[in-house]
Amino acid sequence: MKVSIIQMNSISDKAANIAAAEALIEQAVAEEGPDWVLLPEHFDWGGGFKVDKLRNAESFPGGPAYTMARGQAIKHRIFVHAGSIMEKIEGEDRIHNTSVVFNREGEEIARYRKIHLFDITAPDGAAYKESATVKPGDKVVTYDCEGVTVGCSICYDLRFPDLFQALAEKGAEIIALPAAFTMQTGKDHWEVLLRARAIETETYVCASAQTGSFTVGNEQRQTYGHSLVADPWGHVIAKASDGVGIVSARLDPARVKRVRGLIPVAEHKVRIARS
Repeated sequence: MKVSIIQMNSISDKAANIAAAEALIEQAVAEEGPDWVLLPEHFDWGGGFKVDKLRNAESFPGGPAYTMARGQAIKHRIFVHAGSIMEKIEGEDRIHNTSVVFNREGEEIARYRKIHLFDITAPDGAAYKESATVKPGDKVVTYDCEGVTVGCSICYDLRFPDLFQALAEKGAEIIALPAAFTMQTGKDHWEVLLRARAIETETYVCASAQTGSFTVGNEQRQTYGHSLVADPWGHVIAKASDGVGIVSARLDPARVKRVRGLIPVAEHKVRIARS
């Protein structure tokens, strides 16, 4: 199974972002011939204020980001894991941060709404409050990719190993993590957390990231990039350079089985009672 991970620099221009994502998928298909393509978190939108996000959110099915991703799956007969799109919630003043997945025929086979929301203060004092705009999801989601089970997560979910354990318990052999990690947290935590989640779950972890800067009002915010694929032993087998681009890898489900045979952590797991 060959995968291509797309790294983008999305801005507050939805049409431009969708066009950029489409061009990168086309490039990946032409140069790499993948079976499965992963876009980053918020590939359709970066920056702006809450009112801008609400105005540019989509109802599913349909909407320009959803339609583009589905169209690429059909055109190239590939699986498209559409990182995350701003999903409109009728009657609410918040949106969902949602991954949508299409199979080779363009059928929607999974929809995952981000569970853990990014409400933090970065070391430089910048405050992030995703929950002011985004309503969390509550479902652990996996899907079948021609006999391989793929688990869904988004960005800040990476810091919560319980979700990854739940995905592994549902049979995940690959876990997708579209993200927009900040520069300050990314440089210290991104790779070590991805490798840890791969080692703990004995899965491939495929992480597509935003890179570069976007604008919130008069403030420029930086994202870390460094999209990568970690194997079930925790080795980084593919990693993007700086800037917009594509990184690809071949995944072997037999390696998942081999690693789990060597160190059967799922069999050894002891449920710890919480008093």
